[in-house]
Amino acid sequence: MGERCGWVGADPLYEAYHDEEWGVPEHDSRALWEKLILDGFQAGLSWITILRKRDNFRIAFQGFDPNVIAGWGASDVERLLADPGIVRHRGKIEATIGNARVWQRIEAEKGFDTYLWDHVGGAPIQNRWTSLKEVPTETEISRQISKDLRKMGFKFCGPTIVYAFMQAVGMVNDHLVTCPCHDPVARLSERR
Repeated sequence: MGERCGWVGADPLYEAYHDEEWGVPEHDSRALWEKLILDGFQAGLSWITILRKRDNFRIAFQGFDPNVIAGWGASDVERLLADPGIVRHRGKIEATIGNARVWQRIEAEKGFDTYLWDHVGGAPIQNRWTSLKEVPTETEISRQISKDLRKMGFKFCGPTIVYAFMQAVGMVNDHLVTCPCHDPVARLSERR
């Protein structure tokens, strides 16, 4: 059995995230939206920072229910800016409210899950990287998703954020082939 992907480190929280969540295909529209929002909050920070605050984020953002958040306004922004348990960034908080409204439109028209997964033909891209140096930070597909989301009105969804999101939600299997999670994640993709 090989070693975990080299980005994980020794933090038990990071190890659990890598082993149990990262790369596992996600098809729940709300969960996909939550992850995309958290990846936007992560911009400029390390993912472990977001993982450590994720429970606080979930409380502050009422379970990341976009139908609730879409109705928020200025007082909610101020409440969140005063919450030390989350990343307090006005632009990202305001973008989350706007992104919830965009999610509602996409969900009503096509389904957020379908909208995103159609970009990869409905099935995860199975990469076979042997080194972290081979793993891209963005791809043509992540650039297209980013462009499409921005056209719909989404914010904090650049191509690098979108690629990290795609990796996390299993739209691409970027576990290294030497990682013990690569093959199980690939098998999960086959069962869908």
